[in-house]
Amino acid sequence: MKGLQIFTHSVRLVFSNLENALRVSLVLYLVQAANSIFLYLNPPEMTEMAGTEFPVMDPGTAGSSLLLSILAVIASLWIAVAWHRFVLAEEYPTGWLPRWHGSNMLSYLGRSILLGLFIAFAVVAASIPISLIAMVAPPLVAMVPFFMIGFGAYLFFRLSVMLPAAALGEKLRLGEAWDATKGETGTLLTLTAIVVAASIVVQLPTLLSGDATSFISLVYALVVNWFATVIGISLLTTLYGHFIEKRPID
Repeated sequence: MKGLQIFTHSVRLVFSNLENALRVSLVLYLVQAANSIFLYLNPPEMTEMAGTEFPVMDPGTAGSSLLLSILAVIASLWIAVAWHRFVLAEEYPTGWLPRWHGSNMLSYLGRSILLGLFIAFAVVAASIPISLIAMVAPPLVAMVPFFMIGFGAYLFFRLSVMLPAAALGEKLRLGEAWDATKGETGTLLTLTAIVVAASIVVQLPTLLSGDATSFISLVYALVVNWFATVIGISLLTTLYGHFIEKRPID
């Protein structure tokens, strides 16, 4: 099962290079996590409007959260580009901050937005006939969200080789990314199922704790999300290395 091989190879990449993974991401991940910590310390107040309660932040808190969110996006782009370049171009970190590649990060952001828009359009288009079918067969209604999530994840993995290409400064269009993964539908569907299942498993402790806003839940989320972040980026690295550069995964 190549999908499982891709997943396990990506996990091994992180754990066999744990020191470099920490050097590439730890400081930047703390910047990325700062907004979660800030919101935990400054939770929004619940305000009732038209009989429904909504979370509302005061302007000062909202402004600080917005700034931290922007810094989090920059930090996540920095981590992604640095990890791709470490694995694929052997660009080793020399300190606790990887090299800055501003143009590559900007390209990574642009391609991420393009992918997001394309996938959102495709999922909305696919949801129309699926919803019509579900209306005829009501028991299928509950399955529609799961199908949409799975379809969106499949499309993302099918086209995601564009992102490591951006990190390396290489041009790779949507059509070229699609062609590079042609004939691998079973592999990518398996990978999608594994990733979705793994995401559910790691969230179970928080869901079962009964208090997703507790300090313990926050600490757990911060630790788990670091592994999820680096392994997720590693998955894209493996997909690019295997389907574009024809690297082995066994």
